[in-house]
Amino acid sequence: MEVTGGAGAPESGENQGLKPCLLRRNHSCEQYGVAASCLEDLRSKAYDILSIDKSLAPVTLVLAEDGTIVDDDDYFLCLPSNTKFVALAGNEKWAYRNSDGGTAWISQESFDVDETDDGAGPKWKNVARQLKEDLSSIILLSEEDLQMLIDVPCSDLAQELCQSRVTVQGLQNTLQQVLDQREEARQSKQLLELYLQALEKEGRILSQQPESTAGFSDEMDAVDTGLSRESSSEIALSSQILTALKEKSAPELSLSSQDLELVTKEDPKALAVALNWDLKKTETVQHACNQELSLRLRQIQSLHSLRNVSARRNSLPGELRSPKRAKRDPT
Repeated sequence: MEVTGGAGAPESGENQGLKPCLLRRNHSCEQYGVAASCLEDLRSKAYDILSIDKSLAPVTLVLAEDGTIVDDDDYFLCLPSNTKFVALAGNEKWAYRNSDGGTAWISQESFDVDETDDGAGPKWKNVARQLKEDLSSIILLSEEDLQMLIDVPCSDLAQELCQSRVTVQGLQNTLQQVLDQREEARQSKQLLELYLQALEKEGRILSQQPESTAGFSDEMDAVDTGLSRESSSEIALSSQILTALKEKSAPELSLSSQDLELVTKEDPKALAVALNWDLKKTETVQHACNQELSLRLRQIQSLHSLRNVSARRNSLPGELRSPKRAKRDPT
């Protein structure tokens, strides 16, 4: 609705106390322009404009951006013009307008930027604002959002978070660690899938072997076992570890961290004799065990790092108290 009139129009004094707002129902994209003098005036107009049944009173007004409950007139008057509100009637709970697998808390409006502008600017500020309210939300950030905050200049991010550059630099280093940990976890998952596929393939091959060779295999196993017993007296590995090294296609994935450490510390020549392998193959297996052990240790350190960051979420100086939130719709 367009309001026109000269400086001396009689209604101009009345309009000076009105705040233009945008109002919509929950789960709806259709919004209405409303001018209200106070919070109660906006709530009263919401019944008529949004066709809300009076029996569902009272109506709760929340910010469409993040679900913050607005129940104070002073706070309402401090909000900028054309602030977007959602009216919750009865037992309704505020719900996100979009869901993108980890960044659903970003408001829909953050994507409605001018295509001629740099869209990353407004978006990274929304992500930084969420991080400022709850530092543990690092875990929920997508990899795209993590990389976005890492790429933001330290001075800009420090200004947005109201923190020192040293503090923000440490935060960006932590974000980089989280990003690296996710990449390592992805690689570990892929390696595990390959291992399971190899086990399945090995099982099919063994099941297809002719039963006539069973007796010969038993004899060979007995000979190998005898050789292992003779040579195992010279090494510290148990027969169970030796069996896993000989029979598994990827033995480093089958052994515990303690067993992996024993394998890596064993003398390659003595281990080669115990396994009846050549030295090159033995060293290759030891190297694979060493890499797997290092990966597990890094994952443990990463978990401890995440827990420490979460525990220190309230230690940042100048952190503002999070505003009251509306209940979220679990669906």
